Amino acid sequence: MYVKQMYTGCLAEAAYYIESNGEAAIIDPLREVDPYIEMAKERGAKIKYVFETHFHADFVSGHVDLADKTGATIVYGPTTMETGFDAYIAKDNEEFKIGDLTLRLLHTPGHTMESSCYLLIDKDGKKRGLFTGDTLFIGDVGRPDLAQKVIEELTEEKLAAHLYDSLRNKIMPLDDDIIVYPGHGQGSACGKMMSSDTTDTLGHQKRTNYALKPDMTKAEFIEELLTGLTPPPGYFPQNVLMNIKGYEHLDEVIEEGTTPLPPQQFRTLAEQDDVAIIDTRDPEVFEKAFVPGSWNVGLDGDFAPWVGTLLKDVNQKIVFVSEEGKEEEAVTRFARVGFDNVKGYLEGGIKAWEKAGFDTEEIKSMKPAEMKKKMKSENDWKVLDVRRNSEYDSEHVVDAQNTPLDYIEKNLSEVDPDKKYFVHCKGGYRSMIFSSILKSKGYDNFINVDGGFDALKESELFETTDYVSPKTML
Repeated sequence: MYVKQMYTGCLAEAAYYIESNGEAAIIDPLREVDPYIEMAKERGAKIKYVFETHFHADFVSGHVDLADKTGATIVYGPTTMETGFDAYIAKDNEEFKIGDLTLRLLHTPGHTMESSCYLLIDKDGKKRGLFTGDTLFIGDVGRPDLAQKVIEELTEEKLAAHLYDSLRNKIMPLDDDIIVYPGHGQGSACGKMMSSDTTDTLGHQKRTNYALKPDMTKAEFIEELLTGLTPPPGYFPQNVLMNIKGYEHLDEVIEEGTTPLPPQQFRTLAEQDDVAIIDTRDPEVFEKAFVPGSWNVGLDGDFAPWVGTLLKDVNQKIVFVSEEGKEEEAVTRFARVGFDNVKGYLEGGIKAWEKAGFDTEEIKSMKPAEMKKKMKSENDWKVLDVRRNSEYDSEHVVDAQNTPLDYIEKNLSEVDPDKKYFVHCKGGYRSMIFSSILKSKGYDNFINVDGGFDALKESELFETTDYVSPKTML
């Protein structure tokens, strides 16, 4: 028996490769499917099944490409949804063979109505593992408000009630020594308090996970589960539909997206109203010189979810700037959240843009010590905290204004263009995104805080509120 966990850090998304006696299966595959195919080839195995735990919202799964390239059967739990591709719709408790291993599908509605877990049983009948998708995480359970965006009659209360029953009737009766393999880890927006751990025993989760308290009533569960939820990113329902209906093959998306655009051609495209310019370089590089109108979303951070959160429409036309050699990575990571309409990248990067005689813009940053001096000499500066509301409530600079990046479109009216702001997040990644959007909309009276809240607190130059343990990471 061979089980390999494969994580994508930017989405905190886990996929699983399972193999036995020359047969393999993939659970919730990432969109880049070639690594699974290569692994199976190297190990002399045939990929027989692609198991999906549900119709995912926060990323585009690799199920369609993987099935097309390998001939594997796509399997979902009970659903009435009509897919745009061939899929086998399984029954509750139906079993599937992979070599001498068995996977038993457990229908566990709640996160979504088709949500299912897969129970791994070895050749001796021992129950060894549970692939829980977004039903059960380490320290948390799946949020119950996503499927309602696709099916109108569903409410988050109805879904939470289903999840309560699923956990207690299908999962909690299982043996304590079973290993839990969840669909996500800390950083995903599919749960509010996920652990950074990627596996655990079910017994330990029964003792420590707030959602598995044995004496919790259904009403208490629903109230606890819904507390701390914030509106999901706007692209989530679109990703669900792509996962149901199908999508363009990733190879084709990469081929078009990695089209090199000379500066003049790039400029012509970028000046069109329906085209977004995304600069994928690191914030400290971006701030020195960038194409006017660019938004900075660095590849070395939570790139894909921030692109999805801020651009919202997966059909958005995009041109991008990247470090040399990272063009394919950028297009792939756009595609992970369904942004397949990438028209190309700036050939030669910023140097080529400047050599062509085109103007660039810059964003000023300051370390906390410089910031303190400036605020003493000019007392009209305000502090703008662009972290999530939950982070701000946990701890913040006294008198700072909280304007979360997540909802910048709605909250931008709270930023007065005639006032002066120091903009910060936790470490600097999100504040540069926020600053670049401000710049693109004509704001000039702001300075980015180098190092963010972490640096401000460490400097001990600014008064902060007492720390309060957060109840949600959303």
